[in-house]
Amino acid sequence: MAEEFGNYLRQLREGKGLTINQLAALAGISGAQISRIENGLRGVPKPATLRKIAEATGVSYEELMGKAGYLTGADIPAEGTIPEWATSKDKRDFRQMLEDDGELMFDGIPLNKEDKQRIKDVLTGLFWEAKQMNKRTPKPKRDPRSGE
Repeated sequence: MAEEFGNYLRQLREGKGLTINQLAALAGISGAQISRIENGLRGVPKPATLRKIAEATGVSYEELMGKAGYLTGADIPAEGTIPEWATSKDKRDFRQMLEDDGELMFDGIPLNKEDKQRIKDVLTGLFWEAKQMNKRTPKPKRDPRSGE
């Protein structure tokens, strides 16, 4: 997956007419990190890094999340939508996670709006990835006779 995403990122960057250093400067990450991603020497970037690359290239964050393997095919949610496979319980859990509007703090200091959005982006990607993985994992069958 890392090599596939790296190839995609290289094509995207070159298609935008950007050098590695130009993309790095626009995204606020190092040129070495971009190079390692493109060459498959680094794993798939974290959602927060993908958001920076999306903003720097003008590509949607959801598209990058899909290309990176966090979301797949029809499961890539458009802004404000939820994957088709999500059950009503999944949707309720997701809504509850996003609506929990408690004060987010780091080291005793409240987070600003931008930091909160970054955390929300990471949590969104991880939430749907975990839900999808959980649906693929067969649950052990219970034997009603043994009570286990």
